[in-house]
Amino acid sequence: MNKDLTEGKPAKVLWGFCLPLFGSIIFQQLYNIADSLVAGKFIGENALAAVGNSYEITLIFIAFAFGCNMGCSVIVSQLFGAKDYGKMKSAVSTACIFSALLCAVLMIAGILGCAPLLRLIRTPQEVFPDSQLYLDIYIWGLPFVFFYNIATGIFSALGDSRTPFCFLAVSSSANIAVDILFVKAFHMGVAGVAWATFLCQGISCVLAVAAVWGRLQKIRTGKKEALFDAGLLKKILLIAVPSILQQSFVSVGNILIQGVINGFGPSVMAGYSAAVKLNNMVITSFTTIGNGISNFSAQNLGANKYGRIREGFRAGIKMVWCLCIPFCALYIFFGRYLLLLFMESDSAAALMTGRQFLWILSPFYFIVSAKLVADGILRGVSAMRQFMTATFIDLVLRVVLAFVLSDWTGSALGIWSAWPIGWGIAMGVSVYFYRKEYGKLAEDGLRTGIH
Repeated sequence: MNKDLTEGKPAKVLWGFCLPLFGSIIFQQLYNIADSLVAGKFIGENALAAVGNSYEITLIFIAFAFGCNMGCSVIVSQLFGAKDYGKMKSAVSTACIFSALLCAVLMIAGILGCAPLLRLIRTPQEVFPDSQLYLDIYIWGLPFVFFYNIATGIFSALGDSRTPFCFLAVSSSANIAVDILFVKAFHMGVAGVAWATFLCQGISCVLAVAAVWGRLQKIRTGKKEALFDAGLLKKILLIAVPSILQQSFVSVGNILIQGVINGFGPSVMAGYSAAVKLNNMVITSFTTIGNGISNFSAQNLGANKYGRIREGFRAGIKMVWCLCIPFCALYIFFGRYLLLLFMESDSAAALMTGRQFLWILSPFYFIVSAKLVADGILRGVSAMRQFMTATFIDLVLRVVLAFVLSDWTGSALGIWSAWPIGWGIAMGVSVYFYRKEYGKLAEDGLRTGIH
């Protein structure tokens, strides 16, 4: 069901809209968590290291899909809030055409470039074949990744966060079962893990696209809308390109960090692979709530209801901090048991690596979550230059400090210490930019009589 986010108490509207998004991202993360869990438990430590090593490269492709999602979602949200349904439909078809072309280019680049990239990040020889095999299969599933992201972006723009949640709940649960079936029953190894993800993502993509098509058909516009609109593509790209660059540079930064981690051997790689999955589940949850706040901000910007944007920021901070408390406690006190889901208890070095990572990072979830809420507002009001600046500050600090501190300490402990420093400084920058942008909107509202 489509939902107008410009009406109702902002806190209640955001909780109702963002909670299904939070549930969706938990199930989305189950795809990768299931891959690592099955690889570590049923194949071995090297398989866990291979899947984790490949995962950092898959994030580059996901960055492009996410950028297309945000570009389409923000512009469609603004047009939906302004009740301009004809242009809204044109924006959807324009985004789909552009995404299809971009996906084709990335598939060619992935087929040709993944092996050299694995060598570039110093992938150990014992995990190299499985890392390349996982990536080769993943690349053929890129169309599913792209169009699923476009579909969920459209649902979010229309104020519907429940439908994609239902799709993901079913497909992610199925992915775990198929992972185990392919690895345990068919003895397919890492290939089984990759094919299970390919199959389940494909099914969820087809269902989501079909549902979006049906939803859009019910929205009457009175005239036939343009299939492709260059003006709308430009607006979409103004959001999508910075989002792609932001996510891509974050992924490249993570790959550089992965290269440093690889220098410490397969045990540290395996421990990091398990712990970073748990960490990414939290960070991606905050990011997804930030995306929901982007949709909320974009709809209210389109409806010229600027005061609700500030109320949305305050409600968003309360929401993410409510999530920080259980996650922080869980990782500090029960991190060992969560890591054991991915590895055997005799992997002492891997287990200690994962526990150190979680102990250092989890108390700072309160800081990074505030940054991601502010980023959501900036993206929703199309303040992309400010959004990118804050992100790059975080990224550059984390990458540079990972190299410097790991060399200084002579251990991976220095790498983990780089995260909180980058998060803290970038949070201050993001909140500053949010306040500055909201101040401009408030002044415009006073000048034009809009509140």
